[in-house]
Amino acid sequence: MPGTQSSCPVEVPIISEPTPSADATKSTASCPMKSWPRAIQHIDRKDLYTNLEDRIHYLHTFLDFSSNDIEALISGSKYIKALIPAVVNIVYRKLLQYDITARAFQTRSTSFEGPLDEFPSEDSPQIMHRKMFLRGYLVKLCSDPSKMEFWEYLDKVGMMHVGQGREHPLHVEYIHIGACLSFIQDTFTEAILSHPRMQLHRKIALVKALGKVIWIQNDLFAKWYVRDGAEYAGETAPAKIEQEGYLHGKKIFNESDDSSVGSSD
Repeated sequence: MPGTQSSCPVEVPIISEPTPSADATKSTASCPMKSWPRAIQHIDRKDLYTNLEDRIHYLHTFLDFSSNDIEALISGSKYIKALIPAVVNIVYRKLLQYDITARAFQTRSTSFEGPLDEFPSEDSPQIMHRKMFLRGYLVKLCSDPSKMEFWEYLDKVGMMHVGQGREHPLHVEYIHIGACLSFIQDTFTEAILSHPRMQLHRKIALVKALGKVIWIQNDLFAKWYVRDGAEYAGETAPAKIEQEGYLHGKKIFNESDDSSVGSSD
């Protein structure tokens, strides 16, 4: 008698009873997915790996990222910008505490032509240059997340850390990326919650909204590192080499953005 199929939507082996002329044979079969007994939103798995807009939409709905979060980010941007110079210094001080993270700054970037210190410190030319880009990136987080360009840039930031989209490839292992994002989030959270002039409900809204953005950024890093969806790799456009701070040939942030941080007035 043939084996019965499981009620679960997974492949299960069907084992035939042995016959006098042969041993037991094995085969596999898939049981059909039954209709859900309740309303449920369908997410196409392939789209998550081949269509950035669909991936962002899924993350937004899952995290309940809404117009309330956008309003909190825009209205709170002046407070975040005031924190950026201190946050940047704290982040690079942390990165330079470990040889394994400091190694990344011994590599020349596509936009830096100055001298390179063999053992970089906080005042090294390449570190000052990288601080400028981190300030610009954090300013970008204060822009309008209702525009797809916002998320495209965050995706490009992820891509550039796996050796793509740069004339001089940069490779940073994901463990350091995740740790750094967590450190940035923790630093911002403490600073926002201890702000002397913000009302509590605004602090909570800003911390929640910023946390969602950082976790979406974390996903947009992870998508370039993990193997999930690798079978669709050939269906996405190849990475385009551009200067840092550019997206689709357009400069995303300027030095004027860098000089605008540091004041909440």
